[in-house]
Amino acid sequence: MTSTNTLNRVERACAQLHQDGQQVTFTAVAAATGLGRTTLYRDPTLRAVIDQNRHQAAASGTLTGLTNEIATLRTAVEAIADRVRKHEEQLRRLTPTTTESINRPNTRKQDH
Repeated sequence: MTSTNTLNRVERACAQLHQDGQQVTFTAVAAATGLGRTTLYRDPTLRAVIDQNRHQAAASGTLTGLTNEIATLRTAVEAIADRVRKHEEQLRRLTPTTTESINRPNTRKQDH
């Protein structure tokens, strides 16, 4: 459950970041409030407030807001691409082992 004080701190931090022309991110809000990023991500109320403020800047149609939204999306895409590359590497390492076990003749003696 989110305390009113914590919610107010997060809302004020988002408003101040907007006013200063800075991008509203979980990292920036965490720095401004002294809360951990994990806390901000895991608390559904706090996360919703930050997400709303992040998208509000882009929805306002300002060049700064759109630029910030593009930067956020670019960062997200890069993170996803990194994960895909790691998964592809894992698959490449697993594939030869799997192929060998499939193609290896059965060496167990069968009972007659």
